[in-house]
Amino acid sequence: MSTEQALTRPLTMALSKGRIFEETLPLLKAAGVHVAENPEESRKLIIATSNPGLRLIIVRASDVPTYVEYGAADLGIAGKDILNEHAAEHPGGLYQPIDLNIAKCRLAVAVKNGFDYAAAVRQGNRLRVATKFVHAAREHFAAKGVYVDLIKLYGSMELAPLVGLADAIVDVVSTGNTLRANDLVAVEDIMPISSRLVVNRAALKTRYAELQPLLDAFERASQPSVA
Repeated sequence: MSTEQALTRPLTMALSKGRIFEETLPLLKAAGVHVAENPEESRKLIIATSNPGLRLIIVRASDVPTYVEYGAADLGIAGKDILNEHAAEHPGGLYQPIDLNIAKCRLAVAVKNGFDYAAAVRQGNRLRVATKFVHAAREHFAAKGVYVDLIKLYGSMELAPLVGLADAIVDVVSTGNTLRANDLVAVEDIMPISSRLVVNRAALKTRYAELQPLLDAFERASQPSVA
């Protein structure tokens, strides 16, 4: 997209459906922005807001960094887990000015209940790990001196240890209910996760006057309240 084309359209924010979208709504409201439609009830992928200078596009969570980096969106919101994986392949591609403190969870290692994880991760051992967070998993186990065969999956991660595809999984854990329902247990945390605002670097320069008030409002709204 050319700079001229970008300047003639409203600011575009990339969001994913679900928890991140729901928890972003109060931040938008704090910035004086109301969303015209709920993407869970609409098939529209481009959603207008009460601010004619801002529109939302609804994309897969894992695609948010790509839309922002390549300028199809000026800014977006994505989890630290996804941003870390993107940064491993595209270092320096995105500006990440604000931790919004929303959609909090953790990236963890989980195994089938009864699996001797402590014995499996003794230095020098080899482990089969299923995950879509390949970079984070590789770094985590390398630091422990454990060799891993990484199996990349995109969904139904919990199935892998149950059918013998993998010894362990690395996945996002929120309540742990899905793990328990499938007789799995989280055995080790890799990192805490929250969602962050990311900005296209070129847009930050060419559309600074439009972006900065929104960034300021998001930063104020994301600060923990002091009782």
